[in-house]
Amino acid sequence: MPVERFPFGMAQEAQQETQGFERTGAVRDSPSWRHGVEAGLIGGLVMGVLFSLLMPPVIENAIPALVGLTGGVAGWVVHMSISAVFGVVFVAALTQPRLAAVADSLSGVVGLGLAYGVVLWVVAAGVAMPVWLSAVGFASPPPLPNLALMGLLTHLAFGLVLGASYHYLR
Repeated sequence: MPVERFPFGMAQEAQQETQGFERTGAVRDSPSWRHGVEAGLIGGLVMGVLFSLLMPPVIENAIPALVGLTGGVAGWVVHMSISAVFGVVFVAALTQPRLAAVADSLSGVVGLGLAYGVVLWVVAAGVAMPVWLSAVGFASPPPLPNLALMGLLTHLAFGLVLGASYHYLR
């Protein structure tokens, strides 16, 4: 008899867990992370085009060197992968109640995207990238901190497109 009750007990537990997820919004909001990936890729595309046009050595040399690669194609693959991850991080941040309230409107989520772009410029491009490139032995790492104005422009473009894309995708 215990064998017959085991599947029933598991089904009942699974149903209770599913109901709990539905109450917390985890099931209802499950596409959010996918929208973060998509919005990150759209923002990354715009940023990558700006890199290609305005700062080719960044996309062709520095970005692929982060993972031991070289060349523009590798730079694009690495850059787009990082953009997708940063899109998911952005969406995860929007689950915070104060940010979620602001992110309800287009202007709010775009403003948060722009602010996120500034944070990425300072933390990722300004500090993490120079340190990482130095650590992997890149021939000419950027200075620490690397707060070039062109870097701010590209990160603001990423944040703006990320926020707007996420707004329309969800």
